[in-house]
Order: sequence, then C-alpha cells, then structure tokens
Amino acid sequence: MRSSTSYNLWLIAPAALMVGLFFLYPLFFSLYSAITTDEGGLTLAHLEKAFELYSNDILFTIIIVLASVVLLAILSISIAALITLSPFRSIVSLLGFIYRIPLFIPFIVTAQMMRTFLAKNGLMNNAFIASGMLTPLETVSFLGWSGIIIVFVWKQLAFCTLLITGAMAALDESQIRAARNLGASRIRILFQIMLPQITPTIGVAMILSTVTIMSVLSVPLMIGTGTPTMMATDMAFRINSYGDYHVANALGLVSYLICAGLAWFYLHQSLKEKGAI
Repeated sequence: MRSSTSYNLWLIAPAALMVGLFFLYPLFFSLYSAITTDEGGLTLAHLEKAFELYSNDILFTIIIVLASVVLLAILSISIAALITLSPFRSIVSLLGFIYRIPLFIPFIVTAQMMRTFLAKNGLMNNAFIASGMLTPLETVSFLGWSGIIIVFVWKQLAFCTLLITGAMAALDESQIRAARNLGASRIRILFQIMLPQITPTIGVAMILSTVTIMSVLSVPLMIGTGTPTMMATDMAFRINSYGDYHVANALGLVSYLICAGLAWFYLHQSLKEKGAI
C-alpha cells in the first residue's frame, strides 16, 4: 500500500513541479513585488501610485469588461437557443459553422482586421459610401471604447456560444418535449426550463471571458485611441518605458482582485444552489 502511494506521488511530481516553478512562483513573486520595497519592507506606495496615475484606466477597464460580458451573455444565449430550438436545421447548421470561425483567429489578427474594418476610412464606411447610404462627411470612426467592445464580443462569442450550446444540448430532452406538448412557446421553454438549468455554465463562460478580456494587450493597443486605455496597456508601458515592475505588479494585483472577486461570487452562488452553504 505504501509502495503504491509512493509510486503515485512520483507520477504527479513532474506536473506539480512544473506548476510550482512556472505558475505559482511567478504569481506569488509578482504579488509580493506589488506590496514590498526593493529592500523587502511592506508598503502600499505602489498601489497608491497605481491608483493615482491609472484610476481612470482601471474604471475604463471595468466598464469595458462589464459591457462586453453583458453583450456576450445576450448574444451567446440567443445564438445557442436558436441552434438548439430552431426547426430550420439547414440554417442552424450554417450558423453553427459560422459562429465557430473566431475560435481559430488570434486576438492580434482580429484586432488588425477590425481596425481596417472600423476606422473612419475603413471597409465598413467605404461600403456605406459606395452604396449611397452615407456621405464621407457623415462617416464616424468606431476606433476607441466602442471598437474595443466590438472586438472582444466578436472574438469571445464563439467560445461562450460553444459552452452554452453544449449545456443546452445536454439537458433532458423529455422536459423540452413535454413543455412543447403542453403548448409552451420556445421563448418560455428557454427562460423557464433551459436557462435555470444552465446558469452555472453561463457563469463559467462569462468568468473565463472576463479573465481573457482583462489579459489581452493587442486589442486596446491597436483599437484604442490612447487615453483612457486598459490596464494591460498600462502594465506594459510601466515595464517597457520605466522598468517599473512594482507599479506594474500593483496593477496586476488589482486585475487579479477583480477576477478573484468574480470567481468567489460564482463559487459562492454554485455552493449556495447546491445547499453546501
């Protein structure tokens, strides 16, 4: 028995060592750097400096993330419901193929593509001008906060829809069939039968999307217009321009606390629904 336990520990040792060296050590070192001086003493000066210089960018980041997640939830649930409940299977098959395309396009390619599309003299406005719907003076640029939200929603929509569609497809078909036999509309089936059962999956999709959006650097750099910008850009600027790892890590600590708060809320709700707390 003891030999078997020792053997199992040796099996997981390489993976545990890799996680410790390449994930946990850099994570805790960056958090430690955010609240200590070069001499090792505890201080809140780096956090105070981060809030003093970048409070507008922190607020901007939170607004961008919230707006993106709300739009993601609405659109991904709508597409997943259409795929699951629609009787037009040929259209659903085409939609099921199209919505997966963003999964295979990197963020930086998406940002460059959208910059070409959303700029004042971009493909979208040129198409409107060519069709006579707008004149050159009436065109507007969507680069900035609106463009950043569009890019994040477009890129993450496939991931969220894939998760939510899978959760809907895994539901007991007899419940949906029984509701249809009793005359329930598709909207009622969606809101009263399907959504209450897949809320944890929706929460997972939104939280993972939030973490992804918080960590992307290329989109605010290529779609943003300067100030305000997102926290990832500020972190890169502090390191590349000043070699200021303390303030960059302080901004990272703020990002981590935002994501940790969402994760705690989701886990708390999940445990509460299961009666564990």
